[in-house]
Amino acid sequence: MSKRANALATRLEDGAGALATVANSLTDGEWETQLPKDGRTIGVVIHHVASMYPIEIDLAQLLAQGKPVTGVTWDVVHRINGVHARDHANVTKTEALELLARNSAAAAAAIRAMTDEQLDRAAPISLNADAPLTTQFMLEDHAVRHAYYHLAAIRAALNAERAMTAV
Repeated sequence: MSKRANALATRLEDGAGALATVANSLTDGEWETQLPKDGRTIGVVIHHVASMYPIEIDLAQLLAQGKPVTGVTWDVVHRINGVHARDHANVTKTEALELLARNSAAAAAAIRAMTDEQLDRAAPISLNADAPLTTQFMLEDHAVRHAYYHLAAIRAALNAERAMTAV
């Protein structure tokens, strides 16, 4: 197993684990808290992170084969996120956490299966103005970072909510 691939997989697992830890600590009311500037609830966002792992890994595996990522734009991403938010508006904590555990484990396993050569392979990515970027970059910028990115927004929203109720 590649040391780099293992390190990436471990970082993904750590992010998903931190997200799960926060999710497990939430009250029902906190689960329904809307994220400022985002509008989705914390529960929907946690389910979103979990549901995106397979897509993010599929795209990284395309790059690992030297194939470009085409047709993925920010408009497409926003449309997918909107449909997901609507379809999963009432997601339960149990559902989201089970999906997070299952999909993060599968994502980590897929990353660990990659070689250094695959991690170094670059091809154009439509989401990044068709810049030729490496598989490792794609993984770090999407699957690995995703939980951390949303976790920061969740923590900020919870801190703001708790500060308002403390007054």
